[in-house]
Amino acid sequence: MADFLMTPAGIALTIAAQCLLVIGFVMVSLLFLVYGDRKIWAAVQMRRGPNVVGAFGLLQTVADALKYVVKEIVIPAGADRTVFIMAPMVSFVLALIAWAVIPFNDTWVLADINVAILYVFAISSLEVYGVIMGGWASNSKYPFLGSLRSAAQMISYEVSIGLIIIGVIISTGSLNFGDIVDAQDTNWGFFGWYWLPHLPMVALFFISALAETNRPPFDLPEAESELVAGYQVEYSSTPFLLFMAGEYIAIFLMCALMTLLFFGGWLSPIPFIPDSPLWMVAKMAFFFFLFAMVKAITPRYRYDQLMRIGWKVFLPFSLGWVVFVAFMAHFGVFGGLYARWAVGG
Repeated sequence: MADFLMTPAGIALTIAAQCLLVIGFVMVSLLFLVYGDRKIWAAVQMRRGPNVVGAFGLLQTVADALKYVVKEIVIPAGADRTVFIMAPMVSFVLALIAWAVIPFNDTWVLADINVAILYVFAISSLEVYGVIMGGWASNSKYPFLGSLRSAAQMISYEVSIGLIIIGVIISTGSLNFGDIVDAQDTNWGFFGWYWLPHLPMVALFFISALAETNRPPFDLPEAESELVAGYQVEYSSTPFLLFMAGEYIAIFLMCALMTLLFFGGWLSPIPFIPDSPLWMVAKMAFFFFLFAMVKAITPRYRYDQLMRIGWKVFLPFSLGWVVFVAFMAHFGVFGGLYARWAVGG
């Protein structure tokens, strides 16, 4: 068996099995994310939420997915059929393949590449095209307006996220997620992670992630009261399901990025407790809980407010932070708190 795994066929089979394992984890997590999102929102509004299908309503998401799959796919008469069908597939596939470089342990990663952050940026910058394609191909004014909003919104906040991550890269000296986590592995446990030296950027990253994934209070592309659900209003059945799945997968990816960049990834918060992939999953679940709480308790921003915050507040602040971190790292201020190249690079 060991000899077979070293052959080209064995290597291909191993890679396929690893890919299926990652996809399986993401898709199973997706079921619980939607369920948790609805339950948290219901609890804030003092109602029950999903509670009928399965024990405690756990199979409600499965039932909803099956309902969408068996429905008829309706394509508007004036739509571009090819682009109309491709748009949700692009959104879903791009959101899924970004997980190829997300590590859950030192060796638990599909592709351990030295430019993992650049890979994630490349994929996330392409995800906007699925939304644009869906809005344009529908041949309707409201979906098109929603897709234009989404394009402007995602581009605006990607710039801030990029500059925030540059600060972490400067501190670590590496673009590899494993190196970034290793650089946070100190004797201080929770207080040795990057959230403390980069504290202002944690808040900016979280808010930018909300805008990047079209989550409330920045869900302007899907503003029902203004655009009748935005870019996906003409979609039904499986294409609509793919749009929603891609959106939740992107949200979970942002939770993983926050965990890896600022909160130690799979590292234990207490030094004498062993590190484990379970810590990684628990931290991601916690950040998704914060995403759900924001959706439940905050009102929607106006579009001009959204753009003003992105370009006039977050952009200069994050750019100034890059300069600050570079200065602190170059001169070794605070005992090398901002320069951990010996550990992470």
